[in-house]
Amino acid sequence: MKEKYEMTDLGLLHHFLGMGDDGSGLASEEQYIRIVGSLLYLTATRPDIMFAASLLARFMHCPTSKHLGTAKRVLRYVKGTLDYGLDGVFARASVKQNCVALSTAKAEYISASEATTQAIWLRFVLEDFGELQTEATPLHCDNISAIAITRNPVFHKKKTKHIDRRYHFIKDALQEGTVDLIYCPTNEQLADIFTKALAKDRFCYLREKLGVKSAHNLKGSVEM
Repeated sequence: MKEKYEMTDLGLLHHFLGMGDDGSGLASEEQYIRIVGSLLYLTATRPDIMFAASLLARFMHCPTSKHLGTAKRVLRYVKGTLDYGLDGVFARASVKQNCVALSTAKAEYISASEATTQAIWLRFVLEDFGELQTEATPLHCDNISAIAITRNPVFHKKKTKHIDRRYHFIKDALQEGTVDLIYCPTNEQLADIFTKALAKDRFCYLREKLGVKSAHNLKGSVEM
């Protein structure tokens, strides 16, 4: 029987509380880079390790034994869930915002604007393949205030005048029918699995919602 590891069993946050010289000694930088590089490559088909791999990638220079040990735990998780397949997801990203927002609503507003640029690009790609998308691309946001800022120009003038103008083009995209900003309850927000450490139950729930399925659940389709 394969040994199973859950991402929430890795204790990533505890491993990284002592960033820098954590007293565990320096590890092989070459080995660490090789392991983390492999994990980053795997995120193309394993979105469930994106947060862990991105966090590990911050310590490519002078990694400690604690960092290396955490990277190996992620590898064991991948090995223990080797028979996984991805269904229906082909484009995703998790990046830090390059500006400072003064509230959660404004941070979500900026994120929605950046997501709009990706939606427009994907629409162009589909058009190049002869698949013209006539309906608006749905963007899911879990912040009601951010949606209100987008839909209400008066609210925008009073509350968001300090935000860089380039982020306001989402309003034009919304009015033109290019995108449609839809409220998504926080407990259904799939993006959380890319950006933060989660409790085991929530991690497993979002992993399943992404379309990542265990081969053990594919009855008759995979020979075990």
